[in-house]
Amino acid sequence: MAEPAMSVTPYWELTFDADGDVNGKQRDRLLKEASERGVKDLIVFSHGWNNDRSGAAQLYSRFFEPFPRLVPNARLGYVGVVWPSMRFSDEPIPDFGRAVAAGPVLDEGTRGGLLDVFPGRATLVDQIARMLDQQPDGEAALVEYGRLVRLLVELRPEAPGATFAADTLTESGAQGDPEMLLGDTVEMSRAFARALAEVRAGADGRDGDGGDGGDGEGVQASFGLPRVQVWDGAHELLRQATYFAMKRRAGAVGERGLGPVVGRLAQTAPGLRVHLVGHSFGGRLVSFALRGLPKGVRNVKSVTLLQAAFSHYAFAARLPHDARGKGVLHGQQDRVDGPLVCCFSRFDAALGTVYPLASRMAGDSNSAADLRLPRLLGGKWGALGHDGVQAVAGTKAFKLADALRAELPVSGCVNIDAAAVVKRGGPPSGAHSDICHRELAQVVLAAGRIR
Repeated sequence: MAEPAMSVTPYWELTFDADGDVNGKQRDRLLKEASERGVKDLIVFSHGWNNDRSGAAQLYSRFFEPFPRLVPNARLGYVGVVWPSMRFSDEPIPDFGRAVAAGPVLDEGTRGGLLDVFPGRATLVDQIARMLDQQPDGEAALVEYGRLVRLLVELRPEAPGATFAADTLTESGAQGDPEMLLGDTVEMSRAFARALAEVRAGADGRDGDGGDGGDGEGVQASFGLPRVQVWDGAHELLRQATYFAMKRRAGAVGERGLGPVVGRLAQTAPGLRVHLVGHSFGGRLVSFALRGLPKGVRNVKSVTLLQAAFSHYAFAARLPHDARGKGVLHGQQDRVDGPLVCCFSRFDAALGTVYPLASRMAGDSNSAADLRLPRLLGGKWGALGHDGVQAVAGTKAFKLADALRAELPVSGCVNIDAAAVVKRGGPPSGAHSDICHRELAQVVLAAGRIR
């Protein structure tokens, strides 16, 4: 396998499968060479919504590029985590090529991504693609579509990743499959259609009333919305169901895969300082890696989350809306011998609008018919990448410019409003992937006290 072009050196890759098993040769090379190369600070970055090695490598090369100039005397090493995740092709990434046109049809890039991350399910992907292309009339067709989506993303009960989907815990334990997969597909699709209309209206300054969908067919009585608009919502249901599967997978890869590797580094390179960085679901992956650290390991000196796509209550010891509940990662910030820094932006439409709606559908068995638009859903369903860590005592807050001038706290949770730079990107994700900025590289260095 050819080495990816990379802007920095020394650079290592760590590749994990869906269950968190690591490529042994890559792991052993890192364990051996990190000490031999004289690395003092190792920056470990996990991607979120990428579906191939080349896309991940391109992201890492761009993000790491400023580091040597910012700290020319530091002895840095770099690790890029590669895991089987994916991005829908209509999600624009600033400066990383053009997105395909949005709409209900399943484009070839997305179809290929689904085949890669859900191997052995080509027949299901083809059936889903056909329905999105044909957009058949009637509620029965949407019900069948929902069944196919559920089959695509389901896991065997004994699969290692089956227990890693929860963001919060209640007295009854972690949630099972989300309501958006088990509930009324028609209502779910309508709710997502309205959310997408709001996102697009916000992007172009129009009032988000949904319009007539531009298909000239009028309103279908069975849907209450134009058929093409409801199928647009059905396409979003597939996206969110896929993200649920990736969210589940990220937790498994972090705890079962990356955490133990970082623990091994503490043995083979005891003076090495490790700094974990994660974007989107990669933020979830590196956070769950803290749960996978062997007891007593203290070599993680900072964690930086960039537009992290999981609950802003994940680290809370108690949920504001449920005193008996807690975040699935409560207290894990204490495994970091330094700060856990969360960068967020109000321009992230994926996390500010669609994510709360998907979370509401995932976490509540009540009828989706009562769903309000995401801007009215309140803090219960928010994401870390939209408004930062919530309900954790002692969390400090900074604007980006202030964070770059100040000394960041030496421990605990830190929120940084990065909207000054994380602001580019169109629907449906907004600025979710707008992370390759010198200022965010500076945040990583400041969090780890790398000079």
